[in-house]
Amino acid sequence: MSNINDYLLWRGDIPISSKFKFNEVDSMILARFSYLLFDRIDMRKNETIESISQKMKDIPNEEFRYNGDKELITYLGQSNRFKDMEVTDYVSNNDKKSEKQFCGITIHISDKEMYISYIGTDSTIYGWKEDFNMSFMDNVPCQIAGKEYAEKVIKKYPDKSVRISGHSKGGNVAIYSAITIPAELQNRVIKVYNYDGPGFSKNIIDKYGNEKIVNKIETYIPQDSVIGRILNHKEKITISLSNEKGIFQHDIYSWQVIKDNLIKLNHNTEISENIDKTLTDWLENTTAEQRKIFVDTVFEIFYSTDANTFGDISKNLSTNISKMLKKYGEISTEDKKVITNMIKIIVTSYINIITKKEITKLNNMKEEYINKSKDKLRKFKK
Repeated sequence: MSNINDYLLWRGDIPISSKFKFNEVDSMILARFSYLLFDRIDMRKNETIESISQKMKDIPNEEFRYNGDKELITYLGQSNRFKDMEVTDYVSNNDKKSEKQFCGITIHISDKEMYISYIGTDSTIYGWKEDFNMSFMDNVPCQIAGKEYAEKVIKKYPDKSVRISGHSKGGNVAIYSAITIPAELQNRVIKVYNYDGPGFSKNIIDKYGNEKIVNKIETYIPQDSVIGRILNHKEKITISLSNEKGIFQHDIYSWQVIKDNLIKLNHNTEISENIDKTLTDWLENTTAEQRKIFVDTVFEIFYSTDANTFGDISKNLSTNISKMLKKYGEISTEDKKVITNMIKIIVTSYINIITKKEITKLNNMKEEYINKSKDKLRKFKK
């Protein structure tokens, strides 16, 4: 089986042209591009993918955010298909105080077309907190930053049409920026790609989700998707094959490609469907205020360690567990009740969904057995 890095080795020597058009695998590669370590190099005004690749060549593989990123930028820099693309307008803006984690970058596919790529969640605790804030906030700082970034870049290059994309939270930001920019800028959007990113509250969809821009959006999720099933989606959803299991399918390098297409599936797995229904039940049976208390309190416990990332917590696990237990002891009785109730709702909902499905299966088996028995009896009587 092959992933996007294998695709680069196979297709990288063929420039984009009218015969070999920009495709969904090309898009997934550029969506991943925003995850690279731009903060570790000197990003000047006139960079190309090849020059960026050269600047990153001495960064050790283990220092990249994810396995596969070093190979990606190496192959991109050697690729006739991508290496001459100009890269501009790199913006990175992380702020722990406002719980904002954002990065946007623009790749110029041609003199008529550009591609905006937004980074997904990094390893920072406040970056993950921003994700969970989506469960009770209509918009979060990275979404506002994405909208402002898209508006600025599209106006800056008035002769170019644009594709907008991102993986994980970046995909959510891509959709938010596309549906909230002015209509005259939306007209220049070719397509919006969301790779396993969360959806939106019904309030946002009802407020901004006009049919014209929604028809340009496509969300891609793997068969066991968890992150991509969070909140609501109004746009087209495509299910892609991953060779991982469960939550590990969120890794875009596990998504399988054949030639210049993702390998598609007709439906999600039962696990993914169960998680989707559980999360929907949780949202429908809790208030925004309850979700805020739950999320804020849980992350207060993580913040008590003074760690910047979840990896930092694990480096000194015993000490940090002691700090978190101490912080939990300081939480008010009322907030503890909210946390307990929220967990109870999630667990109960999941158990009920599984139980109902098992009962349905048993009833179907029973009905099938009765029907077969009746058929045998009819044949015997004849």
